[in-house]
Amino acid sequence: MSSKNDPRLTNAQRTAQAREKAKGIRDAQLKKEKRNSWLIRGGVLVAALVVIAIIALIVINTNKANEPVAQTGPVPANANVYGGVTLGKDNVVIPPVTPATSVDVSSVVMPTAPPTSVAKPAAIGAEASASGKPAQVVVYLDFMCPACNGFEQNYGPQLDQLRNEEKVTVEYRPLPFLDRFSSGTNYSSRSAAAAACVVDKSPDKYKAFVDSLYANQPPENSKGLDNATLQKFATEAGAADISSCVSEKTYRPYVAYGGALAGAAGVNATPTVFVDGQQWMPEKVNKFSDFLTTVLAAKK
Repeated sequence: MSSKNDPRLTNAQRTAQAREKAKGIRDAQLKKEKRNSWLIRGGVLVAALVVIAIIALIVINTNKANEPVAQTGPVPANANVYGGVTLGKDNVVIPPVTPATSVDVSSVVMPTAPPTSVAKPAAIGAEASASGKPAQVVVYLDFMCPACNGFEQNYGPQLDQLRNEEKVTVEYRPLPFLDRFSSGTNYSSRSAAAAACVVDKSPDKYKAFVDSLYANQPPENSKGLDNATLQKFATEAGAADISSCVSEKTYRPYVAYGGALAGAAGVNATPTVFVDGQQWMPEKVNKFSDFLTTVLAAKK
C-alpha cells in the first residue's frame, strides 16, 4: 500500500528517470573515452619524444666521432713514434729507447704515387735486431680487420711462446685503415686510440685489452663498438679509467700519424708483418709460422 509521501511513479516519470540514468552512464563513458584518448595521445607523444631523443643522441655522437681530428698531438707513454707498442716476456711492454713526445700528421710527406710495397722497412722502424737480441716482429693491424683477428688466433700463441722464451719481441701497430667500413663512426681510429690510452696509463694491461678487442670484434660495415663499450673493456682488462682520454680524442692524432707513416711507406693492407726487417709475403710463403721459423733460423 503506497503512502501519500511516497507516491508511485507514473510511466512518464519512470521513463524520464531511465533516460536520465542512461544519459549519466553515457556521459561517464564519453569522459572515460576522452580521458583514455588523451592518455594514448600522451603516450604516443612521449614515445615520439624518446625516439627523437635517441636519434638526436646518435646524430650527436656520430657527428662528434666525425669531428676533425687535430693535426698534432701527444705520443702515449710506452709507445713509439711509429704507432707501435712492443711486448716482451710475460706481456711486459718495452718502452722505446728514445721516446717521442708529440707528432704532427702534416709533417708526413705522401708520395705522388702510392707505393705498392714497402721498399725500405727500416724507414718505419722495422729492422733486424742486434746479434744475440730477440728478433723484432712488427704487426700492422686494424681492430676491425677479420684477417688480423685470424692472424692473431692462428699465430698469436706461437708468438706468445717465443716472447716468453725471449726469442722475439712483438710490436703491435694499430692502423685506421678501415674507418671507411665502420658506417661513419671511425671505429678503427677510435679503437686504436683507446688502446693508446690503455698503454699510456696501464701498460701491463695492454695485451689483455688487445685480446678483448679481438674477442669482441665487430663486423666490417657496422658501427663498431661505441666509446662506452671500449671504456668498459679497458676497465674489465684491469686498466685505469680511460673515459676522458677517449672522449677528448687524446691519441687520435697519434693514430692518424702512424697510419700516414705506414701508408707513405707502402703498407697498404692488414695484417702486414715484418720479422727482423723482412716482410712476410703470404703469396710466397703461405704460412707465417714457416716464414718466422726460416728467419729465426738464419738469425745469428
